[in-house]
Amino acid sequence: MKTLKFPTSHKTQLMDISKEVNEAVITSGIKEGICIVFTPHTTASIFMFENQDPALRRDLLNSLNRAAPSDDHYLHSGENAAAHLKSSRMGNSITIPVVNAKTILGKWQGIFFGEFDGPRQAREVVIKVIAG
Repeated sequence: MKTLKFPTSHKTQLMDISKEVNEAVITSGIKEGICIVFTPHTTASIFMFENQDPALRRDLLNSLNRAAPSDDHYLHSGENAAAHLKSSRMGNSITIPVVNAKTILGKWQGIFFGEFDGPRQAREVVIKVIAG
């Protein structure tokens, strides 16, 4: 198991972590199986998304902001209800097939970490590769 630890720099941002996940798969030594990528945060997420057009990432953040605006009135006692709602929509884990020590992704797919309550000094992503 590998844990990535890193800071985030914006209130909301999407970070392509495909390279780090692929490195974890290679160093695991497992040739065939599955890779589980998980974040233990309730105001962040892990998901698959299109990895070629950075403008589409902004479109996704704008769409999430319309669905859960940070300036709306929420019953949650904290000031980050919108971040929790965005995270719950996007999910906190994905499972990816591993073949020949590589994650199997579509041509336009990337693995993303979504920050919805930043900036934060320490965020974590856990990567577990299981033989199968």
